[in-house]
Amino acid sequence: MEQRESEAGVAEQATTMAPTLGIGMVGYAFMGAAHSQGWRTAGRVFDLPLRPVLAAVAGRDRAAVRAAADRHGWAAAETDWRALVARDDVQLVDVCTPGDSHAEIAVAALEAGKHVLCEKPLANSVAEAEAMVAAAEAAAARGQVAMVGFNYRRVPALAYARRLVAEGRLGALRHVRVTYLQDWLVDPAFPLTWRLEREHAGSGALGDLGAHAVDLAQYLAGELLVGVSALTETFVRERPLLAGVSAGLSGTASGPGGAYGTVTVDDAAVFTGRLASGALASFEATRMAAGRKNALRLEINGEKGSLAFDLERLNELFFHDHTEPAASAGFRRILVTEPDHPYLEGWWPPGHGLGYEHTFVHQARDLVLAVASGTAPAPSFADGLQVQRVLAAVEESAEKNSVYTPVPL
Repeated sequence: MEQRESEAGVAEQATTMAPTLGIGMVGYAFMGAAHSQGWRTAGRVFDLPLRPVLAAVAGRDRAAVRAAADRHGWAAAETDWRALVARDDVQLVDVCTPGDSHAEIAVAALEAGKHVLCEKPLANSVAEAEAMVAAAEAAAARGQVAMVGFNYRRVPALAYARRLVAEGRLGALRHVRVTYLQDWLVDPAFPLTWRLEREHAGSGALGDLGAHAVDLAQYLAGELLVGVSALTETFVRERPLLAGVSAGLSGTASGPGGAYGTVTVDDAAVFTGRLASGALASFEATRMAAGRKNALRLEINGEKGSLAFDLERLNELFFHDHTEPAASAGFRRILVTEPDHPYLEGWWPPGHGLGYEHTFVHQARDLVLAVASGTAPAPSFADGLQVQRVLAAVEESAEKNSVYTPVPL
C-alpha cells in the first residue's frame, strides 16, 4: 500500500511539474459541463506532457457564466468570446456553443494562434465547414492543431472495436447498422428551444444524433460513405415559444394559450448508404422514440464475423467469430475493462466500469497529446467536414423523395 501511495505521489508531482496548457471554453451548458469534467480530470488520470489549466469560460449572461465557472473550476469568466480568445493565458479554445457560431469562433481562434476543439457537428453547413478546414490547414503550418469533438470514438469498447476491424477480424465488411434513439421531443408541449431552430442548430435529429452515427460508421469501418438515400420528418411542426428570452436559446415554455413558433428542423431521419468498399449501411436518428433516452446501438457484419455495441451497456462489446465451428460459435460478451484495452491503463482494476463522462476525459487526453507532439489529432476538422457532406447529402436526398445522392469526396 505504501509503495502504491508513493508511486501515486510521484505521478502527481510529475503532472504538477509539467508545462501548462491554458484552456478557454466558450459555452457552459450541457456540453460545457461535460467538457469541463474532461479537462479537470485528464491530467489527474493520465500522465500527460502538458497540464490542462481551466483558465477561462465565456458566456453572454454574466451571472450565469460566473456561476458555471465556480461550479466547474474555471479561474475566470468572460461575457465576450473574443475577449476569451485574446487572453494570453489561453492556448486552446474549446467551442461548446450552438452550431451557428462554431465557424466564427473557431476560425477567429485559429487565426489568433490558438489550438481548437470544436463540438460536433462541425458547422451548420458545408460552406462553413470548408472555411473551418481551410483555417485549420493554415494553422497546422504554424504548429497548431484542431479537432472536432465526436466523443463516442473515445468509448473504450468502440476504440477496441475499431482495432478488431483494422486487424481484419471481421474480414471484408458487408453491413453497418447504426440507430440513435431518444425521446425528449415526444411531448408536443416541449418548448421551441434553439435545437429546434434551423438558424441555430443547422438540422434536428440528423445533426444532433445522425452526425454521431455517421462518424462512428466511418470510423469503425475505416472507410467513407459514398452515397445515401434518405427520408426525414418533422412530426410536431409548432411548439410553445420560450418566455422571457430572445432567439429561443433558453428559458421556460410560455404555457397553455401562449404563443407558438414553427419547428424548422427534422424530428427524425432514416437513411441508407453505401461505403466505398461496397458495404451497405443503414441509419436511424430520432428524438421521438418514446422510452429511449440515449439508445445508440450499432452492428457490423463481415465475412469472418460481427460486432455489436449498445451505449447503454458501454463497457461491453459483443463479438462473433464466424470462423469457429458452428457447434460452439456465437456472440461472446467482451468486458472492455482490461488494462490493455484502449484508455484503460489510467483507470480502475478489471471489471470496474466507466461511464459517459469518461469519453470527454479521453478526448482531452488525446488532444493534449496531439498538442504536445505537434501531430494531427483525430477526428480532424477534415473528418468533420466529411460528416457535414454526408448530412447535406441526406437532406438533399430527402428533399428529392429519397433519390440516391452521392457524397462529394
